[in-house]
Amino acid sequence: MVQLRWLKSAKEDLMQIHDYISLDSKRYAKYQVQRIKQRTHHIKSHPRIGKIVQEFNNPDIRELVEGNYRIIYRIVSESRVDILMVHHGARNLYHRILE
Repeated sequence: MVQLRWLKSAKEDLMQIHDYISLDSKRYAKYQVQRIKQRTHHIKSHPRIGKIVQEFNNPDIRELVEGNYRIIYRIVSESRVDILMVHHGARNLYHRILE
């Protein structure tokens, strides 16, 4: 089983998602963040479960989708995976890459 490491950028994404959704519903904001976190548990036992992210074109950078969100991660080694970002699927990822 691999170790998941949430990078600072991914943690900030979760906080922003929570803050935005909580403007309408604090309960649903918490629920959505929990679902995103739960989705990443599949990576622990199957790191290559996600599809390759087209924008990066690197077999070690993959994504899982949870609702409207793309959970983008990098396979660092056989024992570690870094969660890079959580990105809304309707937004252009190229702008995020260039930041």
